Amino acid sequence: MRNSLLLIALYCACSVAMAQQPAKHRVSKDAAAVARGRYLVTVGGCNDCHSPKIQTAQGPVVDTSRLLSGHPANERLPELPPGLLAPGQWGAVTTSDETAWVGAWGTSFAANLTPDPTGLGNWTVEMFINSMRNGKYMGISRPILPPMPWAYYGKMSDKDLEAIFAYLRSLRPIANLVPEALPPAGTSR
Repeated sequence: MRNSLLLIALYCACSVAMAQQPAKHRVSKDAAAVARGRYLVTVGGCNDCHSPKIQTAQGPVVDTSRLLSGHPANERLPELPPGLLAPGQWGAVTTSDETAWVGAWGTSFAANLTPDPTGLGNWTVEMFINSMRNGKYMGISRPILPPMPWAYYGKMSDKDLEAIFAYLRSLRPIANLVPEALPPAGTSR
């Protein structure tokens, strides 16, 4: 009986805390917000880097079975020819599925944006907005590297960023632990 009362009290306290939480801090499940987020993700080109591609005769096409799941964790990077990245040469190169990029900053891998714990599953909408505003992973951690145009997306309204997050949370979760960024060749962490 005592344990039951404790559970009921804990449930009520959590319910009150959730009800008192400002609406802007909750992930919208509103169909209009999710649709707006899908539109913004589409026109914002998020699939260009965050969705693996299938090579076709017409060029790379988004692999819809891995939509916005980031750089495939098990994919090995091709060897980069020496001297390819240099002043007066190439400034950046990408893998054939456009999910990994190499440049003066090192090697960056497109993040998993699905609601799986290996992606955005443990993120809050505040973390997402802060990441887009300040270019930090989870809003507080390591820098978000090129080619991610976070500074441009950070100029979007809170409402638009909340809609994007709502859409991303509506996706099918895909377990894919994207590798950490690599430092530029010839340097160490």
